[in-house]
Amino acid sequence: MDGIMLVDVLQLVVGLGLLNVWLVRRDRATAYRGGTATTLREEFAAYGLPPVAYPVVGTLKVGSALVLIAGALVALPDVAVPGAAAVVAVLMLGAIAMHLKVRDPLVRALPATAMLAMSAAIVALAA
Repeated sequence: MDGIMLVDVLQLVVGLGLLNVWLVRRDRATAYRGGTATTLREEFAAYGLPPVAYPVVGTLKVGSALVLIAGALVALPDVAVPGAAAVVAVLMLGAIAMHLKVRDPLVRALPATAMLAMSAAIVALAA
């Protein structure tokens, strides 16, 4: 089928969303930060994660975002897009768990929940 497909739109939304959080808004306060954190790095500390978790998770998310965006724009191997989406889904499960760990209001986990749902849909549609 020609034209934009749902899976392509989801890939762009998830990919651009991840890049926004990790490259544009990482040092800005948002209504969705965990605990009392005002930056992404502070959020990791609020969750009690070791300092090494920040660059590891960041690399996985930015790398996955780039694969998802590239997959929407050009042909990639069949495993690349669902693999990247699966990585994002697992990381979003972890994000939701961290929000629960610090007893955040459930609304703070909404972005991670939406990203989880879209990533799961990408896996299902692209597989």
